[in-house]
Amino acid sequence: MNVNNDFSTKVVIDTNWLRWVESPARGVQRKFLDRVGNEVARASSLVRYAANSSFAAHTHDGGEEILVLEGTFSDENSHYPAGTYLRNPPDSFHAPYSEDGCTIFVKLRQFRAGDSATIRINTTSASWYPGLVTGLMVMPLHEFEGISTALVRWAPNTMFRPHVHPGGEEIFVLEGVFHDEAGSYPAGTWIRSPRYSQHEPFTKTEGATIYVKTGHLDYEI
Repeated sequence: MNVNNDFSTKVVIDTNWLRWVESPARGVQRKFLDRVGNEVARASSLVRYAANSSFAAHTHDGGEEILVLEGTFSDENSHYPAGTYLRNPPDSFHAPYSEDGCTIFVKLRQFRAGDSATIRINTTSASWYPGLVTGLMVMPLHEFEGISTALVRWAPNTMFRPHVHPGGEEIFVLEGVFHDEAGSYPAGTWIRSPRYSQHEPFTKTEGATIYVKTGHLDYEI
C-alpha cells in the first residue's frame, strides 16, 4: 500500500476529515498520513484504541515514534497519558493496549542507522525554552545527526522569518491555528514539506502549538 509516498511533493491533510480504517486488531483503527508498504511499512499514522483494546505483541525492526494525543496509551512497561512522547528504537518489543481508550500519532520505521535511544518525555511537565523570535517557545524532544524533533508553542500574532528546510519539514498542528503564505492550518492538520521547501510561518489571534520534525527527508530510510 502506498499513501502519499512521493516525498518530493508537499502534502497537507486536515486529519479531522479522514476516515478511520480498521486495523488487524479489534478495536484499533488508523488514519493513514503516509505509507510505503503493507502491514509492515514505513508509515506515519493516527491510531485510535477503543477502551480495553490491544495490539498483538510485536517487534519494531525499524523503530517507532509516538506522541499520545488523547487518553492513556499503555504497554507492559508503563502507562503513558496524553502529552507523552515516546521513542522505541529498532528491534524493541512491546504489547500495546489501552484501558480507557486513546489516540496517538505514530511514525514507524523512520530511524536513521545508529539512532538507538529509548526516550520517554512527559510534555505536560517538561521545560520550554525561548525560540529564535519573540513569541516562540520550544520543547526539544529528540535530535540525532541533523534530525530534530520538537514541540513549538506560538504566541498569538507571532511572525517567523522566511526560511528553507534543506532536509524537509513535517508539522502536526496540536492546538490553535498555524499559518504561512500558502494557507491556514487548524488543529489536526498534518503538513509534510519536501527538501529545500521554503515558507514564512506565523500565527494570528489564536496562537498555535505544533509538533515539528526536520531533516528526516534528507536521506533514504
